[in-house]
Amino acid sequence: MTIVDYGVGNLFSVGRAFEYLGASVIIASTPSQIREARCLVLPGVGSFANGMDGLKQRGLPDPLREYAATDRPFLGICLGMQLLFDESEEFGRHQGLGLIPGRVRAITATTSSGKQHKIPHIGWNALLLPGSIPKWENTLLQGIEPGSSAYFVHSYTAWPEDNSDRLVDCDYDGCLISAAVRRGGIHGCQFHPEKSGLVGLQILANLIDYQHS
Repeated sequence: MTIVDYGVGNLFSVGRAFEYLGASVIIASTPSQIREARCLVLPGVGSFANGMDGLKQRGLPDPLREYAATDRPFLGICLGMQLLFDESEEFGRHQGLGLIPGRVRAITATTSSGKQHKIPHIGWNALLLPGSIPKWENTLLQGIEPGSSAYFVHSYTAWPEDNSDRLVDCDYDGCLISAAVRRGGIHGCQFHPEKSGLVGLQILANLIDYQHS
């Protein structure tokens, strides 16, 4: 399992989760390591602009795009998921990796009833099937029951152009959250699998299985 180090990732906890599941872990920060990976994880915390700057400083955007084009397994976590998209509106407009069409926008500051609610969205929330798919069989969420909870920490959410790229939704006080996305071999989780107990470990185990399939 190759985990990308670009200066803004929670590498330790992600790596420990994969090691717990029996996977060997490589921390990668060079283009050659990205190109040689069999299964790639892009974690991340912080702002979109800082994340892209960290990737650019290490010369990683093009190698990541080249890797994604091979259809090998690729998982973005939290900020790493957001960086998969075309652009973000966080503190201005910033271009992303462009692997999934769409943009990243602020979570609506009010509930569905018009009341103010807490931003960022922090804590456990239910994982829901989007209207575009009937079940999670043969996806990264295989073995997870709809309604199971995962752990979130974020102020922005991705909006895929194509609803068929939505793999998991989440309802935050009536606000729709893209909890997970998928396009070919590219997956993203807005929540933190490495902090989501048995549900998160099942998702990471599924990724390991994809690596060997």
